[in-house]
Order: sequence, then structure tokens, then C-alpha cells
Amino acid sequence: MDDHTRDDTVGPPISGSPTGWEPNRGPSNGWEHGTLRRATIHGARLFNSGAYHESHDCFEDEWYNYGSGNTESKFLHGMVQVAAGTYKHVDFHDDAGMRSLFETALQYLHGVPRDFYGVDVVDIRTALSNALDDPTTIEGWRIRFDGVHPEAREEDYTYADALEHGP
Repeated sequence: MDDHTRDDTVGPPISGSPTGWEPNRGPSNGWEHGTLRRATIHGARLFNSGAYHESHDCFEDEWYNYGSGNTESKFLHGMVQVAAGTYKHVDFHDDAGMRSLFETALQYLHGVPRDFYGVDVVDIRTALSNALDDPTTIEGWRIRFDGVHPEAREEDYTYADALEHGP
């Protein structure tokens, strides 16, 4: 863990034992990268509430903490593409743009562990693959996170707004 990815305010997962978390690790409450977990919490909730642009911003801002080629970078880059592709389809009815972004997302998410920081990556890969064949399948689809499909709270919008406008 690097100090710049440590966040001692992030709690443990609500279920399971996802990649990135070890209950006996002290710093970041057991998370290898607490800031990645924090960004993923906000990004997943915002996505599930249809705030795709804000979700994109959460994943993209955290992506800048990592170099290229590591699992964290691949996951975050893939999630940026997931949010952007869904935004293209839902808000702009641009299925060609969605497909291009989803194809790239699938490449980034290839090899990322099944339950990465609480995100069900297998479910994401399945949803993206299905949407390549039938774009309407992405409508209403939500990210499974810690075994549930959490919705955005006011704190998620505040987090995303601070990324764009500063605290």
C-alpha cells in the first residue's frame, strides 16, 4: 500500500472477502488501497442511480493514482469505460459509441479478479457482452457491489461534485 492510497475512514465489506481486503491488515481498515475502495463505493452507487457521468468521474479520478499495467489501473480504466459506454447509450442513444467503449472495457477487465474491491467483475463482463449483442440489455442494469445493488446517497453526489469543483 502507498500512503497516497490509504484511507482509514473506509469500512470493511458488508459481505464476503473481496480481493484487496484482508481483515488483519491494519492500515486502511484492511484495504490494500482504501482510496480505491472509497471511489468504488461512490462510483457503483452513482452508476446504479443513473448518474453515469458522476460515476465515471469517481473511477477516473482514482485511476490517476496508479500507473499502467497493474490490476488496479486495469479495473479502474475498465470501469471508466463501463460508465462512459452506458452514458453514451442511455443519454445519447449512441450504440456504436457504447459498443466501442464496452469492447475496450472488456479488454481492461480481462484478468481482473472476480470480486475486486467488492465489485462483481464477472457480472460486469457478462452485462457488457450481452449489451454488445443487444444494447437495450444495459438499460436498468446495475453494478453488484458487496452482493447488493446499492443506490446513491447524498454523500456520493457530494463526493463526485468535489472531484469536479474541489472541496
